[in-house]
Amino acid sequence: MEIHVYDTYVKAADGHTMHFDVITGEKDHPKAIEFGKEWLKEIGEGEAEMTQNECTFCHSQSCPEPVEQAIKEKGYFIQKMEGCLETFFYFLK
Repeated sequence: MEIHVYDTYVKAADGHTMHFDVITGEKDHPKAIEFGKEWLKEIGEGEAEMTQNECTFCHSQSCPEPVEQAIKEKGYFIQKMEGCLETFFYFLK
């Protein structure tokens, strides 16, 4: 499966920058932004601004099985990079 990677930098509510990739099975920039906003809502950052300025197409490539499976199930995969602390907070619940 070929995937399309959208490099994203979003300002969180507390002011820190969240860096993540929105990975999709279709090369569709508006859809990538929509998926990124959906994920931000899931982690409590739904008010973060996410436009074409924050989310830019990076490249296309093949993908590993877990990423492909997530895309088949949800339509997208989020690769968390810097400042994406929700994973830490998830374990505290």
